[in-house]
Amino acid sequence: MRRTLALPLAVLALVTLHPNPLGAQETKMARGTVTAMAGSSITVKSDSGDMTFSVDAKTQVVAVGAGTRAGRAAAAGKSGPMLNEVIKVGQAVEVSYHDMGGAMHASRIRAVSSAGGGTRDQTSQGTVKSVTLTSLTISGSAGGGATFTRTFAIDPDTKVIAKGAGTAAAAAGGRTPITDIVANGDRVSVSYHPMGEMMHASEVRVTVKAVK
Repeated sequence: MRRTLALPLAVLALVTLHPNPLGAQETKMARGTVTAMAGSSITVKSDSGDMTFSVDAKTQVVAVGAGTRAGRAAAAGKSGPMLNEVIKVGQAVEVSYHDMGGAMHASRIRAVSSAGGGTRDQTSQGTVKSVTLTSLTISGSAGGGATFTRTFAIDPDTKVIAKGAGTAAAAAGGRTPITDIVANGDRVSVSYHPMGEMMHASEVRVTVKAVK
């Protein structure tokens, strides 16, 4: 009989991004239907094919009822509910993952209402090297000692999220240019997708402002 890894779970209404102490590691996202679960892995069928992710005690699971089950497990002196008590085979999920030694490690598994869409926007986290009204360049660690530099196209559809950005936009009487919000040295998380030969940033979220 296979054991399914017990994980500390939580139900989240809002996800707040924090800096990665090991460096800015590229995060990707996939959406699909769970086809199998083992002791330390979960397999999801997406539009791009079957994808198997490793899971461990650091994997965050967001699903209806997860908080209640986590509370019961804590009361019983357990580290958390079993993964298969919260996520089921056949369920639609969205997985945030990154490469870890050649394997895909699931940092977050979120139950969703539909598996449609397959692989969605990818997310890259790093430090801003340059920013203009039309482009953003960041650099960071890709894991295993490797680094990356990536440039994204910016346009009026790009959503910029940062502390105080809403107040600044209201004071300016409308949309605030990204160059007034994002600066060199800021830590950011960029959601992006291919658009022609460029990578288009659909959202830029400032996670840590540079110290001046």
